[in-house]
Amino acid sequence: MSDITRNREACWNILTEYTKSEALIKHALSVETCVRAYAQKFNEDEEYWGNVALLHDFDYEMYPTAEEHPYKGSEILKEKGFDEEFRKAILSHADYTGIARETLLQKVLFACDELAGFITAVTYVRPSKTVDEVEVKSVKKKLKDKAFARAVSREDIRNGAEELDVPLEEHIEFCIIAMRKNKEALGL
Repeated sequence: MSDITRNREACWNILTEYTKSEALIKHALSVETCVRAYAQKFNEDEEYWGNVALLHDFDYEMYPTAEEHPYKGSEILKEKGFDEEFRKAILSHADYTGIARETLLQKVLFACDELAGFITAVTYVRPSKTVDEVEVKSVKKKLKDKAFARAVSREDIRNGAEELDVPLEEHIEFCIIAMRKNKEALGL
């Protein structure tokens, strides 16, 4: 039996089975893009890390409450043969689960989750609607605007960079560059 944790096609099929929203699928791809870039930077297992990111919210559309997400997803993944490390990384991306972020993968996933969504939102308000026009200063300026993308936790973005021990500006720039390299797949 092949290792499902490193099989992107199998993970993609799980994502698209449970998630129909184009916005949520794009979010999964954006977070995957940023996490894969960090896996390369840290010389980690890019397939494994990327698949964790791809599936971090796969259950959200069906189970959107804090009582269910990401717990239901973890149960589903366990039944499908995903290991505890994979599932624990996903559980740790939501502060309310109480799962401490101890591994580098857990910290990277948390740091990229809200930021990837925020960079996408900033992209959509650029005149050309392309990530090529997004700059660190424009992201930082929009972070101060509480009315812009108000569902995105600014605290999680700041805490994510802090937990990674990377200056916020550097983290934003890293994710913008990663998303630019994959802009066609992300529709950005």
